[in-house]
Amino acid sequence: MTEGERSIFRTQRNRGAPVMSSSHPRQQPLSSVSADAPFVARHIGPRDNEITAMLTTVGYDSLDALTDAAVPEAIRTVERLDLPTAGSELDALEELRQLSRRNKRLTQMIGLGYHDTVTPPVVVRRVLESPAWYTAYTPYQPEISQGRLEALLNFQTMVADLSGLPTANASLLDESTAAAEAMTLMRRSVRGGADRLIIDDDTLPQTIAVIRTRAEPLGIDVEVADLDAGLPEGEFFGVLLQYPGASGRVRDLRPLIDEAHERGALVSVAADLLSLTMLVPPGESGADIVVGSSQRFGVPLGYGGPHAGYMAVRSGLERGLPGRLVGVSVDADGSQAYRLALQTREQHIRRERATSNICTAQVLLAVVASMYAVWHGPDGLLEIAGRVHRHAATLAVQLRAGGVEVAHDAFFDTVLARVPGRAEAIVAEAAELGINLGLHGADGVRIACDEVTTDADIAVVLKIFGTGVESGAEVRSAIPGELRRTSEFLTHPVFNVHRSETSMLRYLRRLADKDYALDRGMIPLGSCTMKLNAATEMESITWPGFAGIHPFAPVEQAEGYLELIRQLETWLATITGYAAVSVQPNAGSQGELAGLLAIRAYHRSRGDEGRDVCLIPSSAHGTNAASAVMAGMRVVVVGAATDGTVDMDALRAKIAEHRERLAAIMVTYPSTHGVYEEGIGEIAQLVHEAGGQVYVDGANLNALVGLAKPGEFGADVSHLNLHKTFCIPHGGGGPGVGPIGVREHLVPFLPNHPLLPEAGPATGVGPISAAPFGSASILPIPWAYIRMMGPEGLKLATQTAVLSANYVAARLAEHYPVLYTGRGGLVAHECIVDLRPMTKASGVTVDDVAKRLIDYGFHAPTMSFPVAGTLMIEPTESEDLAELDRFCDAMIAIREEADRVAAGEWPAEDNPLRNAPHTAASMAAEWVHPYSRELAVYPSVSARADKYWPPVRRIDSAYGDRHLVCACPPPEAFE
Repeated sequence: MTEGERSIFRTQRNRGAPVMSSSHPRQQPLSSVSADAPFVARHIGPRDNEITAMLTTVGYDSLDALTDAAVPEAIRTVERLDLPTAGSELDALEELRQLSRRNKRLTQMIGLGYHDTVTPPVVVRRVLESPAWYTAYTPYQPEISQGRLEALLNFQTMVADLSGLPTANASLLDESTAAAEAMTLMRRSVRGGADRLIIDDDTLPQTIAVIRTRAEPLGIDVEVADLDAGLPEGEFFGVLLQYPGASGRVRDLRPLIDEAHERGALVSVAADLLSLTMLVPPGESGADIVVGSSQRFGVPLGYGGPHAGYMAVRSGLERGLPGRLVGVSVDADGSQAYRLALQTREQHIRRERATSNICTAQVLLAVVASMYAVWHGPDGLLEIAGRVHRHAATLAVQLRAGGVEVAHDAFFDTVLARVPGRAEAIVAEAAELGINLGLHGADGVRIACDEVTTDADIAVVLKIFGTGVESGAEVRSAIPGELRRTSEFLTHPVFNVHRSETSMLRYLRRLADKDYALDRGMIPLGSCTMKLNAATEMESITWPGFAGIHPFAPVEQAEGYLELIRQLETWLATITGYAAVSVQPNAGSQGELAGLLAIRAYHRSRGDEGRDVCLIPSSAHGTNAASAVMAGMRVVVVGAATDGTVDMDALRAKIAEHRERLAAIMVTYPSTHGVYEEGIGEIAQLVHEAGGQVYVDGANLNALVGLAKPGEFGADVSHLNLHKTFCIPHGGGGPGVGPIGVREHLVPFLPNHPLLPEAGPATGVGPISAAPFGSASILPIPWAYIRMMGPEGLKLATQTAVLSANYVAARLAEHYPVLYTGRGGLVAHECIVDLRPMTKASGVTVDDVAKRLIDYGFHAPTMSFPVAGTLMIEPTESEDLAELDRFCDAMIAIREEADRVAAGEWPAEDNPLRNAPHTAASMAAEWVHPYSRELAVYPSVSARADKYWPPVRRIDSAYGDRHLVCACPPPEAFE
């Protein structure tokens, strides 16, 4: 930035905003931090004068004084973070461009479940790059999430139709973890029998590896076998087949499925969605579960992710589906409405009895895939699949004509050529000519065709094999007649009406308008950190140099990615005080699992196989308990004291009881109650003295960056939520990235990957995700955030987040008790307000308040977690004072409305809170309520000025669970 540019920036920044002065010697005002790093001022919402006003309300004269008072001295870090000085947005983008240019983008014909594709430009512009879609949160408040819920219902319908099974979920993390979830679903669903899973040896190698990682701590024996001669002898609960196989082979699955059923086992099929437009669906062949990836439906390769996995099940298994399931219900007027179904399966309720630790998945990518199907429709998908298949069939015919052995007669998109002694040379020569092929065993070359394959690509491949193009060669389908699909799919109107871009554009706008995302206003969800996802951070994710790289491309073709990943891992290790970080886990839940598996492997390496007890405070995130069970540990709950901290007497008693078997404790810091607990050091010391390890959940890291480091105050391992603290957007429920940081003694047990040694140590626990570096294509987002914030900016962001939470707590304290506080009556980056006294006096519930906030133009805070009848509020550092005050004013006004109910002015069953949210349609109906229409929909000046209209009234959740419908309803249902 030139001095002239700095002068302009300072003039704009300080217009009407005097620079904050402070008597505190270490105070660093926003303006002084941001003068040479203007992005800091763009990221942090409050201006200097607003920070001054907020500090006055809280009772401190500087941010340093506030955080000195709030953060226990024993855990504080006083040194400046050893990170690069903050760069400008232009600097960061230029550095990212240079990194992307070091990645070599070849024509990708490797296959193995990853294929190049074309994202429809209207979907790129109106979904993938639209903050209306990527800044939304998981649809826990369904009344303001109807747009993305409809998109996810489209995804479920698409998967169900193509797989031939009645019920699909709303996406999983990737194909390999979806297959691992299928393994545990089969095991739960088969009574008795051996803990043994049979996998066909033509399954994707990364899927086999992920399943082995997940199976070992659960005591499941995984046997990989050639199933051409039938299933092995002995008992087993399940079988996994690949369709088409990793080699490209297509075969009739029914004989194996029938045999497995006769022997009392279930069958899962990992299937390619595009192939299912032409192949008999696995569900029609008797499969119980179908899993896979929707990546080739318009989602870029991105060096392995994020990509939306899928799972579909036969009737009778739908209530055991992992992850999210969108269902159809009704609202208070009886109108059709969408919601998340079967929410009793959520981990926060079931905890150690949860059937999966999946919390969020890949919603944004599932939306992209669903819109790819909406855009192309069944005819368009068939045309694409037919073109892909014709290229593969042409290649096979020409190779055979040139004397090259083609392994399989039946295939869809992948041809396996057998070239003894020549395979490696052919793959190397192909790379020199700009095409990546895949090695398959010692003598096989795998050539996978996809949506972008051209005749010219086929000609180059034939040249590499030393064969010419024989004119007049007859090309027939390589799909046998008995394996060709005859059933219809995607018959619902949504997949058949949006053929023009005008129509598609308006459909996407209609859906986005139904939703509430960060582009409308604050989403103050506690423990979720819904902060700014800056445009500069997002810009690079669609660049071809990042988007077009295959995860199994030769490592020298991904030098830019590798440097970015190593830099990011180093920066995250510096921020957290750990020795090393792995970015492979592609969700917070997977980071938890990876961290616990590292602890388990460490104990076993020391001969402590008996250490299997994991202590978990009663207030912990629900995924903690579920992850511990998946890691082969026994959960022992530790109670909380009256102030919300860990009950130290109870902890000592549990440690004494389980000392010889203690593996770990999982704690969240700051605590789930929103305070910096004083006893974290003592907790770590007690656990370490008993031989256990300390896992600190990184969900609340936004209260620590620049102030304290978990790796230095007693923790051995943490997962970090890059979709929280480090600005990857939540995307309506995904993507996420959950890397883990570990101290030196756990480094040998980080995740690794069988297809890329650079992904982790040889002694690692195995792969946690399908791709070596997980959701690599969104790692430029946190990289850019850290690069543009710099060490001072990161610390200032944390301090501002703590200030914002304490400001909200101070403003609301007269109206709602703040349930837990720490030193000096302060909270950390979030606060819990107690609605139970109000509910007792008026009958107004936490649900009523959450729905009434919609009328005021807000997404509700986190409801009833970790304490029923409360709201957990996290404003983050990105919201300015006007928005904080708008929220506080709304909460105070709602309390006043509740008081009117308590006073008898409005009936308990007919008041603006109980009837919230109010729709535009309800205004046109006969008005019979004891309050005015104006109060119903314009309860505040801000609501009048910029009204958000919810598309439906309050949704009946119980009705949706009793009448489970999880596919697109017919249009008549909406009449």
